[in-house]
Amino acid sequence: MTADIGARLRDARLQRGLSLRSVAQSLGVSASLISQVETGKTQPSVSTLYALVSHLGVSIDDLLGVGPAASADQESLDTPAFGDADELQPAVQRANENPVLEMENGVRWERLAIGEGGPADALLVTYAPGATSSIEGKAMRHSGVEYAYLLEGELTLQLGFDTHVLHPGDSLQFDSVRPHLYSNLGSEPARGVWFVVGRRHQNQAMPSPVGATADVRDDETPLTSAVDVLQAMDRLRG
Repeated sequence: MTADIGARLRDARLQRGLSLRSVAQSLGVSASLISQVETGKTQPSVSTLYALVSHLGVSIDDLLGVGPAASADQESLDTPAFGDADELQPAVQRANENPVLEMENGVRWERLAIGEGGPADALLVTYAPGATSSIEGKAMRHSGVEYAYLLEGELTLQLGFDTHVLHPGDSLQFDSVRPHLYSNLGSEPARGVWFVVGRRHQNQAMPSPVGATADVRDDETPLTSAVDVLQAMDRLRG
């Protein structure tokens, strides 16, 4: 997690007139944690990052500096740009061009080639030994259908009340509204390709996220970690 990403989260919070305390209360975490994430002093877990972008209405692409809202200052970012939203996206994205999110506990996301308005989110995901999608043990839910293919290592999927251990060559698919949690209980990194299909189309009909206006009350219903976060990935547009 770079300082640029933390700064973008802070900017999104301030644009919505939200205090550290109100965001922390809504997410069920400490204000100091939010502050440390914003200043780049610590990395959130996958579920905490999911909850943050959902609450603030931030697109993951914009967070990485590759979305339309970031086009104005692309030259100042460390992550590569895919061009203006109205331009045709390139067919090929080189490995060294993959925007990267490093998260707490050894989880790494690499954003694969995408096109504006495409039907799927594509990620190369790595879980280091001992890494989980939530160190608090909370499952995540979001719109769309999730597909994955494990390239190497061993990854445990908790899907509802069922547990599945994936090995290289194994694949998965499920409705992402089902509570799910990933964990690497092995001794080697687990790495695979993930696609989430359908959530972009559904997001177009979604209402504004909690916290999208400056008059949000501190006593509104708190968000749990990773609740429908991918619904927020395309909402922030400046």
